[in-house]
Amino acid sequence: MKTPPLLCAGLLLLVTASCTVGPNYQPPVPAQFAPAGWHWKLAEPGDAVPKGDWWNVFHDPVLAGLESTALAGNQNPRAAVARVDQARAAARLTRSQFFPELSLDPSFTRQRVSGNEPLPFPVKLKPVYLDTFNVPLDLSYEIDLWGRVRRSFQSAAAQAQATVADSQNILLILTADIAVNYFLLRSLDGQTASLEGDLQLRGDSVRILQARYGAGSIPEMDAAQARAGLAGASSDLADLRRQRAETLDALALLCGRPASSFTLTASPLAGSPPAVPAGLPSSVLERRPDIAAAERNLAAKSAQIGAARAAWFPVVRLTGQAGYLSGQANNLFSMDSLAFSLGPGASLPLFTAGRTAAQVRQAQSAYQESLANYQQAALTAFKEVEDSLAQITFWTAQAAAQADALASARRVTELTQ
Repeated sequence: MKTPPLLCAGLLLLVTASCTVGPNYQPPVPAQFAPAGWHWKLAEPGDAVPKGDWWNVFHDPVLAGLESTALAGNQNPRAAVARVDQARAAARLTRSQFFPELSLDPSFTRQRVSGNEPLPFPVKLKPVYLDTFNVPLDLSYEIDLWGRVRRSFQSAAAQAQATVADSQNILLILTADIAVNYFLLRSLDGQTASLEGDLQLRGDSVRILQARYGAGSIPEMDAAQARAGLAGASSDLADLRRQRAETLDALALLCGRPASSFTLTASPLAGSPPAVPAGLPSSVLERRPDIAAAERNLAAKSAQIGAARAAWFPVVRLTGQAGYLSGQANNLFSMDSLAFSLGPGASLPLFTAGRTAAQVRQAQSAYQESLANYQQAALTAFKEVEDSLAQITFWTAQAAAQADALASARRVTELTQ
């Protein structure tokens, strides 16, 4: 009884799949560095969740325009897209090893055999011309018994996904940098306007005190102190204008515009920032592209361990050649001109002077490095969230205290006037 070909193919696939060496990747649960009382879950990257135009919560059309300009003109996203294309092409390149390689190499040679070739007996030969027409089809295929190709493809696919996450992180950083620099610019505009008003009041005070000193009603010390205060305020104003110019240049660079022709009209901040809700679940951090990239890099390094271990086992290749060979062109494609050869071959590493073991150890160490990087990325994300919550709390208290101080200063100014 003959075994059906499809059943044989299925059994072959089952056997080869079961022979895949190396660890199967499992998303890490970083319990070894979890604080007491925390509940950790398996990593489920959510960086593909749309972020949207988050800057619209500020209801600032100037900021929205800058974000659109940056997304269209900044070169970093373009470079990130090119890196994504490279990573995907590398994954497709690795995937091509699942299939046999075929090549058609037609050739024609004309050979002249010498009539004076050395022979063991004295015979006079005539020169002979030999024509060879050859149209071969070459086949080469590596049977992936131990999963080297599968592990390599898993690594390349995970690396491509990490590159996509990196590109999303670049977009997120770009839009965030635009917002940070924009609000810093508006803050400097407000400080400049306030200091210009203070400078005007100090100038009036200097003129009054100088007149009183000229009249002999106050000592020179009072007038000199007023002039010193005016000079200090002028210095502070110049420094603020320098900071504004540098911040404006940074915005120009982020928008992909020449700094010399990039301008924004001074406009101090107005209104209050949007409230940031507290108590959000920590699973929101899974949307961070940097954490997703770290997790996918870890998956890529895990697959590379299996690819390195496969070098300990024999490589089985199937090679063959079929085509037409003839000395005349008129009967090249006849059945008598058909020639073929087919056969498997294997190579078994017997002595590599520790090269394979070193490659496996290198892959394992690279995995441990990626694991540490992933854990550090998760801890950094929690740290940044805690920093932001602390800044919201303490800056709110600071703003309230400064509002009280401003009200008191205005009352003092009224009383002084």
